[in-house]
Amino acid sequence: MTEVKDFLDTLTPISDETWAKISVLLKPRLLKKGAFFIEEGQLAKEIGFLYQGIIRGFYRNADGFEYNKHFFTNPSFVGGYASLITNTPNQISQQALSDCQLWVANFEKFSRLYLSCPDLERAARILAERFFVQKEQREIELVVLDADQRYRLFQQQFPQLENQIAQYHIASYLGITPTQLSRIRRKLAQR
Repeated sequence: MTEVKDFLDTLTPISDETWAKISVLLKPRLLKKGAFFIEEGQLAKEIGFLYQGIIRGFYRNADGFEYNKHFFTNPSFVGGYASLITNTPNQISQQALSDCQLWVANFEKFSRLYLSCPDLERAARILAERFFVQKEQREIELVVLDADQRYRLFQQQFPQLENQIAQYHIASYLGITPTQLSRIRRKLAQR
């Protein structure tokens, strides 16, 4: 459970009093490879802290084609954020790409602590700001960078993933086909 405290402390110092309130809400969960933390259409109720493993966030179009939106690697918070905040059905599924270990809390109880724990509220705000910046950067990358540049950026941002997940997941994240990814990798290997 110290993984959660250590991560929150990197955002802003969390008092012992606040930590005591948070820690009673956290429950361990093992998510086996292929299992979902949350699926499209569900109403999100929980927030999770991933401290071991890899989770992908993805959505499906009307034809059933999947688009990987994000990879969550440890340490990271996971959950259907838009669903949690708006109380509407979730649109982005989150699936384990490896066996994962998480600490999970009821989001309503967790967020209720903001009233009595300004340090936790500050940490949540900082985390939300980081997510916003990441989302904006990702949108710009998809529009401005070509596939080679996006792949090299992926390698910098997720150096450990290349050999841990299927290549088609990487291709989907980059917005290209697996064949295009193979060509890019071959071209870069020749340099």
